Amino acid sequence: SLHSVFTVLFIYFTSVSTAQTTDCLHLREQCINDANGCKSVWNVVEDVCNISVLGNRCKAEDAIGCNRIIHVLADEYPEFKNCVCTTDDLCSITTLLGKQCSLDKENISMETKLQWSLSALSKQAYTANRTCLDVNKECVEDEVCNKQLSLYLKVCSVNKKCNMGECQAAIRFFYQNMPFEVAQMMTFCDCIQPDESCHRARELLHGKPCAVTAVPPPSCLNIIHVCEENELCRKKYKTFRSKCWRHVTKKCYDDEACLETLIKGDMPCSANADCKAAYISNWGTMLRVECTCQNLLPTEQPLCKLFHHMLHSKSCFS
Repeated sequence: SLHSVFTVLFIYFTSVSTAQTTDCLHLREQCINDANGCKSVWNVVEDVCNISVLGNRCKAEDAIGCNRIIHVLADEYPEFKNCVCTTDDLCSITTLLGKQCSLDKENISMETKLQWSLSALSKQAYTANRTCLDVNKECVEDEVCNKQLSLYLKVCSVNKKCNMGECQAAIRFFYQNMPFEVAQMMTFCDCIQPDESCHRARELLHGKPCAVTAVPPPSCLNIIHVCEENELCRKKYKTFRSKCWRHVTKKCYDDEACLETLIKGDMPCSANADCKAAYISNWGTMLRVECTCQNLLPTEQPLCKLFHHMLHSKSCFS
């Protein structure tokens, strides 16, 4: 009968959604036990979604932020892609975090208000000569920007023992959440020399020391090598190279003469919006970690200097 068909379908769909939740729970377990950096992103998910360790319950007060960080997780670790939905903010949270997550539906309706608030900051035309202190103050005075900033500072705080992986995941989330104009203001802000508070503001915005300072500093060759081994970093590096440094091809890496001409000549760099976006997207990856060319063999110097110039010279944007 028609009734029994519906019953069968209902049981089927219920079991599918239960199976999916179980799969997502299993993926969470794998992620938490993974040495590949997934746990770092998961810890940021726990922070944003307000998951308490006790009873593994979650009170996602900031449902929009919680939904976004889940999407960031799925972008970086595609095995989670069946645990996110494109429909609404509540769906991904329930699918990934299970039924134990209580959600404040009131907050969902605030989304438009919040986006408007951020856009107030991004409506200010981007000007290159903003000091980091100005940009920092404006972010703190903007309700949404401040909320994002305080989460990222909480994870990267110097007071607690710094976990570079977690801090990098938080800074990736922070910059991905900003409208392009705001991210640009923060990335390219600078200080007029002796201003101490401005330098502090710049360090805060740029993840220092936790996300970018390794002791001892690695060689720039090592940075590229480590980046190439990591899927997320490799993807970002490829985009960065193709958008900003089209003339620096893989072929050139092994060709001393080609390298020499690139380094001596004015390395052509396309400082367009795509290039800026690719540069901003490097935040929170190995590519932003400060590197050095000291203590390398003379034969390795040219390639190392090339990488240092590509990764850390702002000449492209000045």
